[in-house]
Amino acid sequence: MKEKEEARLNELKEYENKLHKNGIKYVCGIDEAGRGPLAGPVVVAAVIMPEDSFIEGVNDSKKVSEKKREKLYEEITRTAISWSVAIIDEKKIDEINILNATKRGVTECIASLSIEPNVIVIDALENINTLGIPYEPIIKGDAKVYSISAASIIAKVTRDRIMREYDEKYPQYGFLQNKGYGTAKHIQAIKKYGICSIHRRSFVKNFI
Repeated sequence: MKEKEEARLNELKEYENKLHKNGIKYVCGIDEAGRGPLAGPVVVAAVIMPEDSFIEGVNDSKKVSEKKREKLYEEITRTAISWSVAIIDEKKIDEINILNATKRGVTECIASLSIEPNVIVIDALENINTLGIPYEPIIKGDAKVYSISAASIIAKVTRDRIMREYDEKYPQYGFLQNKGYGTAKHIQAIKKYGICSIHRRSFVKNFI
């Protein structure tokens, strides 16, 4: 491993290392993918990594190529102590709004872990139901804390795989490329073809 990457990972692990030194064994990182798109679900992921986990390339998922994310996903999920995902679909997002849908996903993820964490670190969300487990919201946590970065990769890869499947069902919207986000081409397609079953009606009302 190159020195620069090793130094970056050591910095990324600083927060968790302090927790471990204070006797906290299981630190759970949580992040989401898909709060902003016009179509598809929001996906929340939770992961507890071993204390000695040091996977080269782990970073905020937005800073990692799609090909690299797929490889990291396999390594993270293979070596994690426990991990889970929650998928909240577009209908529930329209019903309770995206913020509440994301918070619901967080609670579902925590409940699905095979091991109860001692503490949760999460990217910026507050006022969430963590089932009584202490949590720390960290602004830009996916770029600052190792386990949140790992969770961001699980969430992003899971959601991208879902959107690739939807692309086969609804090829006219370009979901393979835009993953449901509101690109110019996607908005043009909505205006031309109307909306499909996975569009978030509360998000696309200005385009239809």
